[in-house]
Amino acid sequence: MTQATPPPSPPPSRRIAEDLRRQIESGALRGGDKLKSERALAEEYGAARNTAREAVRLLAEQGLVTAKHGKGVFVREPQRLFRFGSDRYSIKNRATGLTPFRLECQRQGKIPRIDVPSIARETPPADIAERLKVPADEESVVHRENHYFANDEPVQIVSTYLRWEEAQGTLLMQAKTGKDGIYGRLEDLGHIMTTVRDEISARMPTPDEARALDLLPGVPVLEVLHTSCDQDGVPFEVSRYVHRADRTGLLYEMPVEK
Repeated sequence: MTQATPPPSPPPSRRIAEDLRRQIESGALRGGDKLKSERALAEEYGAARNTAREAVRLLAEQGLVTAKHGKGVFVREPQRLFRFGSDRYSIKNRATGLTPFRLECQRQGKIPRIDVPSIARETPPADIAERLKVPADEESVVHRENHYFANDEPVQIVSTYLRWEEAQGTLLMQAKTGKDGIYGRLEDLGHIMTTVRDEISARMPTPDEARALDLLPGVPVLEVLHTSCDQDGVPFEVSRYVHRADRTGLLYEMPVEK
């Protein structure tokens, strides 16, 4: 009987990277710890210095370490900005006058920043038109694109779509919509949020998303397609959230239906 050919051994750089990754996952190497120099790693593993350099590069691609110029390579701190899904739109939070993102940052000791690169009338993507119940073959929506930062680090891209017929000529067409954000202005138009629907998926980023979020190679994104419905069950806002998965967590707490 022919014996099966054993799988090839991984290259030395990958073996070193895997061993260091296990040390990070086990806690032997903690967030903020400095890795040994390339020379020291090469000596420890009996490898060439170029091999050690490639192992460190693999760890960086996995988002496990980061290089600081002139200081060395350090294990990344496991920091996440949590999105409190079932709580973020509550009336008690709205009473603070803060938008959901600013409140989430405040709770977690981070400094928020929101850039608004564009606000434009557009023809909506098919999935947006379906959920917002607007024509998909005409410029029926206003698209607000926002880039969100926590402590000056990009964490999410949000594309919000509103009905053009409602948004035109209002503060919803401006970058600054008022103290309580777009939901305050939508309440002024008669839409009180009563139910939400979040559709969550994971995928790899587009090249534009990778650049905007400053993603390392191989880091995926979490996409949340959010639909807001008012007191009459009418959908009045749809937002596509694109979160960098290495810096974002989603937290949902809700009663179990009987």
